[in-house]
Amino acid sequence: MPLATDPVTPALSVRDLNRQARQLLDRHFDLVWVEGELSNVSRPASGHVYFTLKDDHAQVRCALFRNRAAFVRAPMTHGDAVRVQARVSLFEPRGDYQLIVEAVQRAGEGALLAALEALKQKLRDEGVFDNARPLPCPPAHLGIITSATGAALQDVLAVLRARWPFTPVSVFPVPVQGQDAAPAMIRALSLAARDGRCDALLLTRGGGSLEDLWAFNDEQLARAIHASPVPVMSAVGHEVDTTLADFAADARAPTPSAAAEQLTPDAAAIRQQLAALARRLVRAMEHTLNEYGQRLDRARLGLRHPGDRLAQDRRQLSQLEARMQRAIHQQQRDARRTLDTLDTRLTRQPPSRQLEQARALTQRLSGALHEAINRTLQQETTRLDVAARQLNAVSPLATLSRGYAITENEQGNIIRQAQETTPGEMITVRLGEGRLRAEVKRRYKR
Repeated sequence: MPLATDPVTPALSVRDLNRQARQLLDRHFDLVWVEGELSNVSRPASGHVYFTLKDDHAQVRCALFRNRAAFVRAPMTHGDAVRVQARVSLFEPRGDYQLIVEAVQRAGEGALLAALEALKQKLRDEGVFDNARPLPCPPAHLGIITSATGAALQDVLAVLRARWPFTPVSVFPVPVQGQDAAPAMIRALSLAARDGRCDALLLTRGGGSLEDLWAFNDEQLARAIHASPVPVMSAVGHEVDTTLADFAADARAPTPSAAAEQLTPDAAAIRQQLAALARRLVRAMEHTLNEYGQRLDRARLGLRHPGDRLAQDRRQLSQLEARMQRAIHQQQRDARRTLDTLDTRLTRQPPSRQLEQARALTQRLSGALHEAINRTLQQETTRLDVAARQLNAVSPLATLSRGYAITENEQGNIIRQAQETTPGEMITVRLGEGRLRAEVKRRYKR
């Protein structure tokens, strides 16, 4: 039988056929849920998971890529009954029809999760998830509700020892999975509240499957967390795990270790901050001391000691006294020369005439001498009075005579500020005349 040929319609390549088939599947199917049994589970080094989903009548290849596999809690082993949410597609290079899996659940979990979602909405509507009290950081006393033998407790304690080993810890041991877990955790919450020491509680356990974590979805446990008078942080499972306990708690951490980090500061970082602050404080103090030292040096250069002023005044008085003595001696020598001249003239004239002239000249000279002496004494006395007044102006005794006082403590130190005294202290008050003994009753800034 001859082959039919159509020279008008071109033939599809295998690649084009597979691409069009894949596009048709992608457009026709949204995300679908498919239930079946796992087989041929393969986990290559890439992190992807490849398996076959089958039932009694058919099978389909499936691919669970690494970015979605990280969110699958349940271990995937041969023979497990599961429900997968997937996109229907086709692997073009081989023409294999397959499912691109987005999520994996154990068979039967769908109804369980639906009931959990309904309970979550009910508790949200009642306000059970409204707690948002701040937890102290660091707590004065931390209560940990978890398994005494679990890795979560050791992780939390290790982080506490490394970051902030100063917080006292009380462990309230409870089972963290199984039928007895939720009632035990409720009793532990009540016991921690009655204990009265804890100002923060951490409810925690490590990761696990949905069944392992189911105790933390207990309705009564969520209500007990909401009613706890002590703020509660929940850290259940890994980051992808979320339970009703997480929603009811005041705060949630993705892991037990992360919870310990959120509850405590980093002591090493604080030590570094304190060391940096101490260095800044020392530098600031040194700068301030240097600045005040320079200001004090400048003040000292501009301040004359009263003793220096008194010494200068004494030198001026000594100079004035010496000048006055020299002036008197000069006048005396001038008078002697005049008398000598008169005596000579007297010997040349008649005694009576010379005597009369001498008497008259002596009287004139004596009057002039007394007048000169009085004038000189008056001038020097005036200068001495001026110098005495200048000296008196800088004298501490003059300051005291104007109503001021000098206050000293019992050690003889001068008190310049009220803050240098204490109530009840005995002080000495030096006045212009006399001293007073007084007791400090009260201090005033002004």
